[in-house]
Amino acid sequence: MPRARSEAGFTLIELLVALAIFSLAVLALLNLAGENTRAGGRLSDRVLAEVVLDNRAVEAMASSTPLAIGRSAGVETAGGRPWAWTRQVSRTADPAIVRVDIAVAAPRSRAPLVQASLFRGAR
Repeated sequence: MPRARSEAGFTLIELLVALAIFSLAVLALLNLAGENTRAGGRLSDRVLAEVVLDNRAVEAMASSTPLAIGRSAGVETAGGRPWAWTRQVSRTADPAIVRVDIAVAAPRSRAPLVQASLFRGAR
């Protein structure tokens, strides 16, 4: 006796296709969540590095003594982590002005995460 086509329900193939589509959607959402987490970590690192950069810039601009021409480096703690900074002071075409280049590297990294150039009076 042939089956009646009016029976309600899904075939096995329809269920497998629906499950495959659902699985792809879940994988895409998991990938998106992972990317958001990584981006948040990078943003946190950049913000902390900019805090260190701002601290070094304020120190350079507010110093009452002339900055020595040359390179200096140090480590500052921000967010519970050490941040390596470098400061290069160089002459400009105007002897009354010096250029101050500051770079901050992430912990355990040599490449600068943020950098800035400032100009201030030589005296």
